[in-house]
Parts: sequence; structure tokens; C-alpha cells
Amino acid sequence: MKYSYKFSNLLGTFYCRGNLSFTPDGNSVISPVGNRLSIFHLKNNNAETLPLASRCNITSVALSPDGSLGILVDEEGSALLISFITKSVLNHFSFHQPVQSVRFSPDGRRFVVCKGSVALLYHAPGKRREFNAFVLDKTFFGPYDETTCIDWTDDSKCFAVGSKDMTTWVFGAERWQNLTYYSIGGHKDAIVSCFFQQDSLDLYTLSTDATLCMWQCDTELSQLLPREPKKKSTEVQSMEGEEDQAEEVRGTATPGPEERAGRVQYKRICRHFFNKEGDFNSLTSAAFHKKLNLLVTGFSSGTFHIHELPDLSLIHSLSISDQSISSITINSTGDWMAFGCSGLGQLLVWEWQSESYVLKQQGHFNNMVSLCYSPDGQHIVTGGDDGKVKVWDTNSGFCFVTFTDHMSSITAVIFTSNGQVVLSASLDGTVRAFSLLRYRNFRTFTSPRPAQFSCLAVDSSGDIVCAGAQDSYEVYVWSMQTGRLLDVLAGHEGPISSVAFNPWKSVLATASWDRTVRLWHMTDSWRTTETLTLSADALAVTFRPDGGELAVASLDGQITMWEPEKGSQTGSIEGRHDLELGRKELDKVTAKHSSKGKAFTALCYSANGQALLAGGASRFVCIYHIREQLLAKKFEISCNHSLDAMEEFLDRRKMTEFGSVALIDDATGDEDGVRLSLPGVRRGDMSSRHFKPEIRVTSLNFSPTGRSWAATSTEGLLIYSLDSSSVFDPFHLDEEVTAGSVHRALRGSEWTRALVMAMRLNEERLLQETLESVPSTDIKVLCASLPELFVERLLVHLASQIERTRHLEFYLIWAHELLMHHGQNMKTRSVSLLPAIHSLQKSLQGHFTDISKLCDWNRYNMKFAVCLSQQRGVKRLVSDRDSDIESDMESSGVSLGDTEVDQ
Repeated sequence: MKYSYKFSNLLGTFYCRGNLSFTPDGNSVISPVGNRLSIFHLKNNNAETLPLASRCNITSVALSPDGSLGILVDEEGSALLISFITKSVLNHFSFHQPVQSVRFSPDGRRFVVCKGSVALLYHAPGKRREFNAFVLDKTFFGPYDETTCIDWTDDSKCFAVGSKDMTTWVFGAERWQNLTYYSIGGHKDAIVSCFFQQDSLDLYTLSTDATLCMWQCDTELSQLLPREPKKKSTEVQSMEGEEDQAEEVRGTATPGPEERAGRVQYKRICRHFFNKEGDFNSLTSAAFHKKLNLLVTGFSSGTFHIHELPDLSLIHSLSISDQSISSITINSTGDWMAFGCSGLGQLLVWEWQSESYVLKQQGHFNNMVSLCYSPDGQHIVTGGDDGKVKVWDTNSGFCFVTFTDHMSSITAVIFTSNGQVVLSASLDGTVRAFSLLRYRNFRTFTSPRPAQFSCLAVDSSGDIVCAGAQDSYEVYVWSMQTGRLLDVLAGHEGPISSVAFNPWKSVLATASWDRTVRLWHMTDSWRTTETLTLSADALAVTFRPDGGELAVASLDGQITMWEPEKGSQTGSIEGRHDLELGRKELDKVTAKHSSKGKAFTALCYSANGQALLAGGASRFVCIYHIREQLLAKKFEISCNHSLDAMEEFLDRRKMTEFGSVALIDDATGDEDGVRLSLPGVRRGDMSSRHFKPEIRVTSLNFSPTGRSWAATSTEGLLIYSLDSSSVFDPFHLDEEVTAGSVHRALRGSEWTRALVMAMRLNEERLLQETLESVPSTDIKVLCASLPELFVERLLVHLASQIERTRHLEFYLIWAHELLMHHGQNMKTRSVSLLPAIHSLQKSLQGHFTDISKLCDWNRYNMKFAVCLSQQRGVKRLVSDRDSDIESDMESSGVSLGDTEVDQ
């Protein structure tokens, strides 16, 4: 089995904090999700998360004007220079303190970083022949408090910086005689955003108290005069050497008369207040489109307004949530606006002209608890502590349906064998069945006495539903068809932690905290056939896909394997030391001693049954080889130090004689925690506190295709998949099997010999070249003469090719002939071939979904065109009828060239 699983995508998390950005073409949104970066392609309707991560949560994102480079800055001030072309990290840099904002100049030659009360001007990477990617050019001093925002002029000559000291500073990026710096006041609260007008030095400033000021400059951009460089003495030049030192520009808020002489001047021409109706909502974010003069403002109440400047005429207003809007951005064309709400993790893209949503996605408000793959691997269902059940598309990465019928936390979710029904168990005492055909809750299962269900299972036929209770120590059995309670399985002396059905037999396994696992036989009146005694409390139980083995995770950190037929133990894995727990900030014991009470809480067999996935309250997911009972590989699901329990040792500098510094909540804003205000002030939620969520894995599941597995963690739904292109895995290789011999066989039209050698070499590109070289008329004969040993490998390769190739019919002929000639022999070993069959089914289902939508659309348009052509009025003139038909067809998107209209 291959263990080269790589991080593929992150689902369920769309926005955490930081600023949103549109790509230069305006078709994709870049959103920071924790310490990772996700790109949402709006026209292709899919999402991807870049395979890179920073040390902590990302707070600032800057995108170069050409869209090739990006700068990510996290909470600690560490920066990553990334390439969006290769999707890799190019350089690391540290600013040594938190950064409020980063912005590239429009020409892409420089970028500005706001750090503390200082603005730093850097040369953009790759624009100069320098070894260091971050070369400081100038340092600008002026504000007395933290800087908040940046904006550039269109010609990259000047930039403006807003600050919390209620002032806005305009600096010259070059050495100008009439503009070195200029300080603008006039506000009574911290500056949120500042924007230059198009091709002008005129400025708009917005503050937290929802006040907009318009400033007019007496100088045009073309009137800026360059300053002559100062001549340096030979001594100074010899001291500096070849290195250029960064220049410092120090400004004062009240310059003297001699400094103001001949310099640019700003004058406030008007002031507007958004809080005219007395709602007293603070302004949290804003965006401005210079070409269309559109101003979008977001407030703490979740409402945004769209105004047209300079008249400030209201175009549209909408409330999108009950949480504050953290970030707003507009694409290059001005059609789409993206909004991010960090409180809900919500990402919205709004088209203001048609007043419709282009994208509206929101993850689970609290942690994800459980997940399950659909039988074909196309969808994933998740349940969270917020009581919601969400179904995700694995290809697009988006959630397409959300069920909100439960009133409490979800504890387990599962698909039925046909993939059309989703079952969920909750602490509200109900088990609900949802249909994916009509998207509704069609069945609700309850117990005679109120019970909190902690686990859920359904048999292979989809007729029997079982759920275990954590308070009554009983297992309830219902019928899916009637919804009636069939039986109550009693016998356990502790809370039920996990239940699982045998995939091939009517046997139910129930694990409990009473240190036993019981096997119940459905055809024998639900009698207990075996009782497996463990050394500690059972936490999770799962069957192998062929039903021949049972794995149980217990509280002492061990994983034991049992043979369900004989009730005998076949193996054991000591996994406590593989967890590698971290020490939380408030722990009084070390990580080494705290790991003694930790264990695996999630188990899952691989699709072929040769490996076992295990996870728990740790940042690692372990995969074990069953036969050897050894750890094969460990996957680190997160390196985000903004989460708790990530480090093994605590920093001694954070420990005082009174306890950890983490006990002190010194946050200064509503986003970070409690707002420390004066006595008697009622603004802000004084009950809110800042805390770090703990890293943990709550559920694991392998895809039926065997190509990927998913895990629900504190960060979201993580998907790991195989990267077969970078793995050399030959099969029955000898000295005669080379790429040259394969090509010689192809030139000699020896198709079978070339195909067998290509499959033994097992190189994807060579195998693809070999398959596409075979004439379509010879595929039937070649499939009939192919040895049985290579059928499974060829089937897996065909499934991967069908998913992404443009030669769809050619590869479908291959798959059809292969199944027709070897179908009978494949039935005898169907269990081992299930992953390959599921992978092929997933590829076919994806193409069927895409093509069926297009065919239905064309069929409806043709029917509509035929109906229009048949509606001929008797009293109407021919010219009137033709004009009516033409207008109707144009409104429906059908041209007259596509159909004939009777004259």
C-alpha cells in the first residue's frame, strides 16, 4: 500500500481573519483561513487551498499587480513570500512585531508595510538585482499610534497611511520637493480606511465612528517636483561602501511655517455621517473602486452600504449577518464585492448590479465532530457542535446543502449504502434521516425515554439504524422503512462510545466505557454472540471493509485487533507514544506526563484493509500497517501555533510566580477578546474572553476509492490524497523493462507487450502514452489477452485518466472492454477490487453530472424554441408574430440561427 498522502484541500473553513483580495482578472477570491490560504475560483465554481502554511494565523495578505507574487504576514510578524504560479514559498522574513497592513504599489516595484506607528517602504522582490528579497528603502515616522491602513496613488508616487491617533499621513514614495509628508486630522476616532481618487492626490478618509471626510489637494500629481539628490562626501561614501542604507523620513503633526512654504496643502471640502438614524454602529471595514467611484462600507451590525462618490448617493444596503464585517474588497471590474465575517467564518461575494449572491459559504460555527464519505466518494457529510449537518462536494470544495433540524450538537453522521440518505445523531435525543434527492428531513427516530445519542451505525442494506446512548447505557434499533423502534439492546454497564455494523454480515459491534465490546447478531433476535474484554475503556470500534477483523481503541492508548467470528485477539498496537501530545498553556504537568492519560478517539481502516488510521487529541494522525503492527507514517495536520497544545515545552519567559501569562487577557479590541474600558462605559461585551482553541482530531474516514482520506480537526475538514506523479512504484521489474523497450514495442505494433512492460514500469506518463497509441479497433482484442495480474492496476489508471482527460470516449471504450472480458473473474475477488471500482464510479459520476446538466439545458431550450415556432396566431400579422418570437427567444438566450420558424 502507498503512504505518500499529501495535503490536498481544506473544506469547511472559508474565512478566519485578515484582508480578502481579488486576483487581477477579478474571477477569484483569495481568503486567509487560519495559517493557510484558500483561492475560490468563482467562474469555475471550485476552491483550492495552497499546500503551504505559516507559523500562526495570517493577518495580512498582499498580492502583486500581476498576480504572480504574494506576501503573507501572520500574528507574530513573520512573513512568507509565495509564488502563485508554482504555489510554493520563495522566502521567509520576520518583521519582529505584528503588522497591521501590507500593500503593493500599482506598478509592482515597491510595497509598504505598516508596523506599529511606522510605515516601511520596501523594494518588491524580483525588481532589482539583489540577493535579499526584502530590501528596505525608506522608513516613515509620523503617527503617534498604530497604523491601520494603506493606499497608493495610481502612478505609485505617493501613499497614504491611516492611524489610530485619528490622523492620516500622506508620504512621497520618491524624493519630491513639494511633498515629503503631510498630516491630516479632522476625525474623532481611529481611521479605518483612506482612499485616493483616480489620478489625483484628493483623499477620502473614514473613521470608526462612521464619518467620511473628503480632502482636496491644491497640487496635481503631475506637478510634483523631483528633489535633487544630495552630494555625499568621499568619507561618507567609503563608510557606506556598496550598500545603500535606508532613508528615514520623520514628520511632525504641526510643521512650522518654513516647512509649509511651497508644499502641498489639503483642505476639507465636506464631511458625511453614516449614523444619521441613531443606530450607533461602528464602521469596521471599507473598500473603494476608483474607476466607478463606488464606496462600500461594512459595519459591526453586519450591514453594508454601497454609495456613489462624491455625492454619497446610496445605491444599495443589505444586512448579511448579525456579526461585524471584518473585510471588504472589490474586483477589478467593479461587478463583484467580497465580504468576510470572522465571527461566523462567513465568505460572501455579492453582485451589486443584479443584487444576487455569486458565492455564499459558511462553515460550522463551532468545531466539526464527525464526517463520512459517500459510497462513490463524491460527497462528504459533516456534523458540528452548532447542530448543523453539511454535505460537501469533494471536487468543488463547496457545501451544497445544510440541514438545521437538530437542536443540539451533532455526535455522528453516516451515509447509507446507496448514498441517497444521510443519517445524523445528536445530543437532543433524536436521530434524523435526510434525503439528498429532496433535501429534507423525512424520518425522525426517538427513544421511549429521552436519551443523548453519542454514536450511530446503519447496516449495509440501509434498513436497520442503531444508535448508542451515553446516559442510559443502551443501544436503540429502528427500522428505516417504518421509523418504529425495533429493539433496545441492554447489557452494557457504561456509556456507549461507538457502534459499527459488519459490512458483509448482520452483526453489530458496540463499544462501551465498561471495558467490553459486545457483538450482537441481528438474525438471532439481537442476542449477544461474543463479549470482548478489554484492559481499559473502549473509545472507538470499526470493522475492516471485508468484515474479517475488528479494531478497538481503548483508553490506555492501545489498539487491539480481534477476529469477530472466533472472538480471539489477533494483534495489538501500543500507540500512546505515537500521539506526541503538546503542552497547553495552562497545564501544570508536562506533555510527557499528560500523554499517559491520552488515547486514540478515532479509528478507520483503509479501503483495502491493509492499514489503519488513528487520531486523537494531538496534531498527528498515525497510519499503522496491520500485518506488521508497526507505525508506517505520521501526518502532521497542522503547524499553527495560534492553536493550543502545539508545543511540547512551554516558554519559561511566559511563566511567573503567579502562574502563566496566558491567564491575563490584555486584548484591546472586540475581535481579540474583552475591551478594557473605563468604569461606567457600557460599550463592548465584557463577558467575551480571548482563548486559544486546542488542536485535536475528532473523526477520520477513508475514501471508498482509496485515493484519499479526510479528518475533522480544529481547523476544519482536511483532505489528504495520493500524489502518484511523484512516486516511482514499479511492479515485477527486471532489466529488460525500460522506457526504450516500450517505445520499440510500440513502433513494432506489439501492443500487448508494450502495455505489459509499461504497467510493470508503472510510470504514469509512459502508461498514458502506451494506451493512447493503441488503435481503438484493437482495444477489444488487447483487453481479452491481458493477464489477470494487471487488470486491477489498469483499472485504477483508467479511473484517474477518465477523471481529467479530454479523450473521454477512448478511455470509456477501454473501461467497458476491460470489465466485459474480466468481469466474472473480478467478482471472485470483489473485496480487494472495491477501491478501484469505486474510483472508476466516482470518475464516471462526475462526468455524468456535468454532461447531464448541459444536455438538459440544451433539451429545454430546443423544446422552448419548438413551442414558439408552433404558436402561430391567426389574426396577427406575420411581421408582428416574427418580432414577438424573436424578442422572446432573445430573452431566453436562444438565437434564431439555432431553430427554424415557420413563415
